[in-house]
Amino acid sequence: MLKSACRCISNFAAYSPRHHHRKKRDWRGEKVWSDLIMAEKGKVCVTGAGGYVASWVVKLLLSKGYIVHGTVELMEPAVKGTLNVLKACTEAKVKRVVVVSSGSAVMRNPRWPKGKVKDETCWSDKEYCRTTENWYCLSKTEAETEALEYAKKSGLDVVRVCPTLVLGPILQSTINASSLVLIKLLKEGYESLENKHRMIVDARDVAEALLLAYEQPEAEGRYICTAHMIKMQDLVENLRSIYPYYNYPKNFTEGEETENLSSEKLQRLGWNYRPLEETLVDSIKSYKEAGILD
Repeated sequence: MLKSACRCISNFAAYSPRHHHRKKRDWRGEKVWSDLIMAEKGKVCVTGAGGYVASWVVKLLLSKGYIVHGTVELMEPAVKGTLNVLKACTEAKVKRVVVVSSGSAVMRNPRWPKGKVKDETCWSDKEYCRTTENWYCLSKTEAETEALEYAKKSGLDVVRVCPTLVLGPILQSTINASSLVLIKLLKEGYESLENKHRMIVDARDVAEALLLAYEQPEAEGRYICTAHMIKMQDLVENLRSIYPYYNYPKNFTEGEETENLSSEKLQRLGWNYRPLEETLVDSIKSYKEAGILD
């Protein structure tokens, strides 16, 4: 079996042997579409399979009849890790790779027209990220840029999905960084918190977006994956109306205005998302079951 893969956290590539009687490493990958019977769905490799989003990807793929091979990689610098995976996919003759990028590779662009909704043509400005020392956004932007350039040079079909803040139930007992944002809102009792916008998407909906990006023949390029834009104070009030007894922030300061991101392109591919309340309720239920919250 030849390994193909994805980003350090949860990107995935898919492949399928044309002839099952071939030797273990003598095969060529091909696209496998969703209208084939389950036994012919083929194999998908998910790297970082124990991660937050990746665990939902694995669960979804298994439910659709795919054979899933999960790998748990050591964390590498974003650019190096992405390129290593793409090179491995080229060697494996993989036909399509779906790369999980980030909304952070989209939103940090001070030259974007004020008030204009940001779409897939918007990229975070690398120099601005350096100047503001936003190293996370810089690394995500550089990694996606390198993936795009590699695809152009190699001819590898690389589709990128850019999710924003990912919440939703967890399938593992460890706390990931995005879930921690919600957990701290419930437990920390901040004296003051910036009332900035948050763009939220459910992990289960991200998994659906990744599968669409893999399965749909017309999928190409880049897809923003976001569902709900909400200010922190409004988010807290929503939570308080359902769970009144947690230790919420006491005060809010005004945050900078943020242009919304659009998932219209992804929705044209057939993607939809669940209500925010469902995401919040299911998240908190899973935190309680994991012993993270009382």
